Amino acid sequence: MSDQSGQGREKRNLGRGLAALFGEEKEDYAELDRVRTTRKVAVGQLRPGRFQPRRRFDDEALGTLVNSIREKGVLQPLLVRRLEGEADQFEIIAGERRWRAAQLAQVHELPVVVRELSDAEALEVALVENIQRQDLTPLEEAEGYQRLMAEFSHTQEDLSRAVGKSRSHVANMMRLLNLPEKVKSMLDDGRLSAGHARALLNAPDPLAIAEEVVAKGLSVRETERLAQSGKTPRARKSGAKKSAMPATAKDADTRALERDLSLLLGLKVSIDLKGETGDISIHFETLEQLDDVLHRLKRDPQARPGN
Repeated sequence: MSDQSGQGREKRNLGRGLAALFGEEKEDYAELDRVRTTRKVAVGQLRPGRFQPRRRFDDEALGTLVNSIREKGVLQPLLVRRLEGEADQFEIIAGERRWRAAQLAQVHELPVVVRELSDAEALEVALVENIQRQDLTPLEEAEGYQRLMAEFSHTQEDLSRAVGKSRSHVANMMRLLNLPEKVKSMLDDGRLSAGHARALLNAPDPLAIAEEVVAKGLSVRETERLAQSGKTPRARKSGAKKSAMPATAKDADTRALERDLSLLLGLKVSIDLKGETGDISIHFETLEQLDDVLHRLKRDPQARPGN
């Protein structure tokens, strides 16, 4: 009796295995996944994740990982979930860089952990895993937060708890998405750090300052001072041009008065009219010249008060 019962269990288990192989009895997948915590699958059975927050894979870092995999293999399993409607195909939730490196290293099978995850959970796990590894650029991190809020109605408070960061960190990272596209490109390719980018958020002309920061290799502190001054490179250049420009053309009478006074005093004289009033400037190089002007004025009876 017990033999018959054992044979029956074997048939059921064999039947379940065949059904899983041909994509039938989907309800049994979860049980199989729980039983087989870690398993190996062919690299061809894995697909990049739709919720992968990374957009850039650094070639140098990838090359280092390829060498490590050739020597030691893939030490940490990839986290995956089953592709809906496909029995033997999996979507990568965490570990796409290992999958890419394994192909370059010509490794044909990879260890994976299969989990049942919703879309929101898949994005959250992928984001958290990459942030903990510090694998994301500041913009990739910011875009991940934005997707969690836009697509899955997460709040900044939710995100801060999920990723183990402060709420202000999440808010400040998301503000980077407001920068001009060219500045974001500099941030994405590493020419600007997150600190530089945050300093530019309130600048009057973020792009102009960013270009100066990159060209001169300015520190974050120097960038902050430049942004707070409100003096962009363009504004400084424009100011220099304005200061170099000649004053408004003076009329013939004003120029004649300047000439007469210059001849009388022996020094250059400038008259700056402001409507009915104005200023007279006497340009001297030594105190002796100024003293001589005072003596001239004292000797001139027309210059004495009351005359």
